[in-house]
Amino acid sequence: MTRLLPALHEGHAPVYLHQAFSDALDAFEGWEHRMDEPLVEFEGLSIPISSVFGRMRSCSDLLPIRILEDVAAIVPERLLASGEEQLTYADAARVLRALCVERLRNVEIPR
Repeated sequence: MTRLLPALHEGHAPVYLHQAFSDALDAFEGWEHRMDEPLVEFEGLSIPISSVFGRMRSCSDLLPIRILEDVAAIVPERLLASGEEQLTYADAARVLRALCVERLRNVEIPR
């Protein structure tokens, strides 16, 4: 699914990919146990949130404070520690993608 998302340019994401990240973060916050993975709308397509986080795993753009606060409300601080003063989209995306994968592994398949 990450093929459906635009590539980064020298570690930088276009603004509409930043918006997709924000939408994916909102969807992650509302993702309840035993529900299917949330999807976000991107250029008329429905994309799994893990794909958005996956695309942003190498994005060196700094997280805006409003996004950082939302991420910090979900992710334990010890998982976000990057050693840098300011966190990037990549710092948050790596953890959020891992949390998505973990949650998907723990979903029971109905029989």
